Amino acid sequence: MELERIPVHVDHCSKTYADGTRGLLPTSLHVEAGEVLALLGPSGCGKTTLLRLIAGLETLDEGGRIRFGEQDVTHRPVEQRNVGMVFQSYALFPQMSVAANIGYGLRIRGTDKAEERRVVGELLELTRLTPLQHKRPGELSGGQRQRVALARAVAVRPRVLLLDEPLAALDAKLKESLRDELAELLRRLHITAIHVTHDQQEAMAIADRLAVMQAGRIVQVGRGEDLYRAPTHPFVAEFLGRVNRLERSADAAAAGAVPVGGTALACPRALGDTRLLVRPEDIEVGALQAGWGRARVAQRTFLGDRVQLRLSVDDQADLLADLGRDAPFHAGDEVGIRIAAERFMSAQEAPEARA
Repeated sequence: MELERIPVHVDHCSKTYADGTRGLLPTSLHVEAGEVLALLGPSGCGKTTLLRLIAGLETLDEGGRIRFGEQDVTHRPVEQRNVGMVFQSYALFPQMSVAANIGYGLRIRGTDKAEERRVVGELLELTRLTPLQHKRPGELSGGQRQRVALARAVAVRPRVLLLDEPLAALDAKLKESLRDELAELLRRLHITAIHVTHDQQEAMAIADRLAVMQAGRIVQVGRGEDLYRAPTHPFVAEFLGRVNRLERSADAAAAGAVPVGGTALACPRALGDTRLLVRPEDIEVGALQAGWGRARVAQRTFLGDRVQLRLSVDDQADLLADLGRDAPFHAGDEVGIRIAAERFMSAQEAPEARA
């Protein structure tokens, strides 16, 4: 099924509610044509507000502008923007069959029956729902209902597809399998899509890029892997995974060193902050040896695919280290620890992130 692929431009958009609450601070965002972009952040950060502004379900403050391709849709109502929406509840009609649900938008637009059957048949095949076309939503699994909701949303050939936490109501195991299915479907549709979620793993599995939001603003945009490995804001580092916090003196920062376990580990001088971050998987643990810090294993936790150690060191707060599941270390063991210089991250917001 051929769908129009257009970029979405959000220019200096903000939202202030009648009681003075700032739902969204002035925000700019560019979504590439055919790209899946995730708006990621905790509850109340503004991601759903931004999605609703793009959809036309909320009016934005004066001075902002939203464009779909070259078309300015800032003041167009939702029914004139031609967006498809998929909600957390899927909002399917329980009394209608799968095929009737998918074709509903076409029917209310007056599409002739032959064209409706053609489009519905094509989408049933695309979403692997053909054998289920006569069933009702109550007879379907969560994943099947999700596919119906997606097919219905794209049946009317929307210019932009908007997904508002479509997996939030599912249990963890089902969510894991359905996020891969959703990612595959979105790639097959080749449509510009904006996906709101508070789940980091879901965002990284589904989206081409992530826009991480905090307190009404976007703090960093980029590929999931880049944001995880090179965050420019401490909130991004902590929201996209677990981190250890390290403290050091101004003199140690100037010397490009970090005190860990009685030794000074090398650190890039560019990270001039006295506070640093490091991820648990980036802490090496082994036998005591020259150049390594000394630590004591305070706790060992087996997590199936890995072992997590809580390490006590004299000159820092306890550190968490993630090792392979066959790691031989146990509570009470004295061990050596090392952190490669390139694995340290700053706990200070980068200047470009504040701009």
